[in-house]
Amino acid sequence: MPDPSPESTERGDPGAAPRPGAGQPGAMARAAEMMEKAGPGPLPLLRAGAPVTEAAELEAVAAGLGITAQSQFRMALRRFLHHRIALIGLGWFLFLLLVSTITPLFWKYGYAEITNQFATGPSAQHPFGTDTIGHDMFAQVLRGTATSIKTAIVVAAIATGVGTLIGAAAGYYGKWADAALMRLTDLVLVVPLLAVLLVLANTIKAQSSNWLLIALILAALLWTYLARLVRGTFLSLREREFVEAEHAIGASDMRIIIRHMIPNAAGPIVVNATLTVANAVLIEAALSFLGLGIQPPEVSLGSLIAAGEGDATALPWLFYFPAAFLVTLVLSVNFVGDGLRDALDPSQRVRA
Repeated sequence: MPDPSPESTERGDPGAAPRPGAGQPGAMARAAEMMEKAGPGPLPLLRAGAPVTEAAELEAVAAGLGITAQSQFRMALRRFLHHRIALIGLGWFLFLLLVSTITPLFWKYGYAEITNQFATGPSAQHPFGTDTIGHDMFAQVLRGTATSIKTAIVVAAIATGVGTLIGAAAGYYGKWADAALMRLTDLVLVVPLLAVLLVLANTIKAQSSNWLLIALILAALLWTYLARLVRGTFLSLREREFVEAEHAIGASDMRIIIRHMIPNAAGPIVVNATLTVANAVLIEAALSFLGLGIQPPEVSLGSLIAAGEGDATALPWLFYFPAAFLVTLVLSVNFVGDGLRDALDPSQRVRA
């Protein structure tokens, strides 16, 4: 029997063989048309950098075409690398981190060392000048920056871990676990930080190097927002098909939470962690300014600003150098958080 001609196929002759993909809905029909138009020869490959959508994947699979899919991490990284403000913020933050931790190892003055020059302005010997006691302000500002950064990182790490665990348990199990954990969260949420520090003022001032104690107190009170955020995300995720499939194959609750749900909630968690760093820097600086934060001989940016505030007119370098480092540090972390939010949320457009 002769092969039907294209004309007879298109006219719908009853004896004609059906075209590939005829009567097949959606992506399969379009894939068959692609194969028919491609003709004989090797099948084309989709460009690796092209956006991969669900329809494109279906068409490629149906047509037997090769496709190079990008992982969620690589797509988020690509979006982040196109966010110039976030890259500037990340670069400045890394610069402050490296300078504040490495430079003191080679600088000729220690942060607690007293020189024979008192209240001198910026010079080649003392780039940030000296205070009224004779401390080199460059060494002091670097030490204060390092103290503020490590305090904020510890706060963010602990608060993120506690908030994620409590929010995940509340959102996944629901019912009485959700009610109990959210009431605990509400209780901690209304506790005023200043009142806690006033109660612990004697203990704080008795510590010679109390940055870790301050970090633990802040972390114990700053996990509540993330817990509520993760709970809401988990309430939505537990109704998804992949969670039901894991239940159907007998996966444990721990495996479902750690292997599947937390990675799907990683976007809000990572963004909140960066913003917690910025908040911790500001809160620690405010507490040190009030005398309730890090105590001498240890220094932080907040304590340096408090020490130079009275001489801001006569000796402006005592105030403006630590204030500038504090402002740029917080801005850089906020820029990074803004870039991460845009990169991890597919609905956000990357802003240049």
